[in-house]
Amino acid sequence: MRFKRAGLGRRPRVGAAAGLAFALLVTAAGCSSDSGDQGGGEDTRARHEKPSSSPSPSPGTSWDTSPGSIAALGDSITVAFHACLPLSDCPEASWVTGTDPRVDSLARRLIDNPAGKTWNHAASGAVVGDLPAQAAKAVVDKPELATVLIGANDACADTTASMTSVEEFERDLRQSVRTLREGSPKTQILMVSVPDVLRMYQVGQSHKAAVDVWKLGICQALLRAPESRSAADEARRAQVDKRVRAYNEVLREVCADDARCRYDNGVVHRYPFAEAELSEWDWFHPSKRGQQVLARVLHKTVTARG
Repeated sequence: MRFKRAGLGRRPRVGAAAGLAFALLVTAAGCSSDSGDQGGGEDTRARHEKPSSSPSPSPGTSWDTSPGSIAALGDSITVAFHACLPLSDCPEASWVTGTDPRVDSLARRLIDNPAGKTWNHAASGAVVGDLPAQAAKAVVDKPELATVLIGANDACADTTASMTSVEEFERDLRQSVRTLREGSPKTQILMVSVPDVLRMYQVGQSHKAAVDVWKLGICQALLRAPESRSAADEARRAQVDKRVRAYNEVLREVCADDARCRYDNGVVHRYPFAEAELSEWDWFHPSKRGQQVLARVLHKTVTARG
């Protein structure tokens, strides 16, 4: 696992005392290995999902609603970081390729026997600059569908000044799509919007344990001084939110330029993640129930008729 800066899925650079403090905090929070996956079922929050127009590939290209193999690209969300244990990936709970029946991943929903037909190249701490290398790995698999969920770490920098620029984001995203298209021409691409990280902050800010964990260094561009309501801190959070929205516009535009790409039309960004759908280890990554939500709403995107 790589941690370039303290963002989403990156281990905060803290000393031994701070690491012990983190362990005490998560223990005090009374978290279990299920990490928020306590009932609720498929339709727990379906009523909150805003309808969107049916996504469709470019004109003249048919979209296969039942791909037989899947490669996953992205960051800690796609390897289910913090979904099972603190500071750990939990790929069996991944919304894309996971095997946990409680998550009911995209692969389980689309493929009768997904064993040997799924590959997860996502990595905790990945930014869009890491995506071309992941795409090169996926080319070897020749998947019928490749999922792309990237961008949260690009916004979750140490400062707003060090967030990935929109221009860099577009450059690396386009390179990744080119790599996929040139190496595996028939692969369909599911382009997923970046979640609303500002909302995740708003959900967790009322929990003392969450605030204390955030103070150890996670996503400081957004989460620094989490209890402050000063104009400067509110403006900083708004700047992160604006950058995430700009990334989503790039995701939409780049996808629109590829004949075999389908964008989720912002459904993941709009989804109002609730407490139980966020990891109790950091109130920022999706819990198992949150991973189930991603699998459900994105299954609808993949299977929607154009």
